[in-house]
Amino acid sequence: MNAHVAAALSQPTHVAPAPAPAPAPTPAPELSAASLAFRSAMRKLAGAVSVLTVGQGDERTGLTATSVTSLSVEPPTLLICVNRATSSVVPLLKERAFAINVLRPHHEPVADRFAGKGGLKGPARYDGADWTRLSTGAPVLADALAAFDCELEDVIERHSHLIVIGRVVASRITESAEPLLYWAGSYRGLSF
Repeated sequence: MNAHVAAALSQPTHVAPAPAPAPAPTPAPELSAASLAFRSAMRKLAGAVSVLTVGQGDERTGLTATSVTSLSVEPPTLLICVNRATSSVVPLLKERAFAINVLRPHHEPVADRFAGKGGLKGPARYDGADWTRLSTGAPVLADALAAFDCELEDVIERHSHLIVIGRVVASRITESAEPLLYWAGSYRGLSF
């Protein structure tokens, strides 16, 4: 585990005084021609839309992702790639438990909320949907296509992202349902 992740893990768990105002965001660096071409090509890779959920009560937060994949069946393990700059990183490292909720087509508003559209943050992202819990206490979308309740097993830092490895301690599926997909910059459903 690298120093960045170790520093986040060593944060005290007690309630600290109100933090100082956050500094103005740093403008994103200009992307190279190779990076722009890579991003355009990756938009052609269709992916299931999921939300990572973490925390409890007013500490709940999460993010929308398409970079979720299975890692191992024995033991059941998955991985998700998370941008280091997201506000969900510190709660994820503190809680050491999270859920991956695979969305269905009618969950498009959930995907938008967890992507931060409309400026929603923290527990406000959970409004308008029914949430439950499985084993770890992480929030689970009640009617998700699939839900994976995970304990944080490892974090690997690479470039702008963290590769988060989760040991699946419980899972649940909704039979006879279809996924919400993301392709070429927009949401899609399956069509045969």
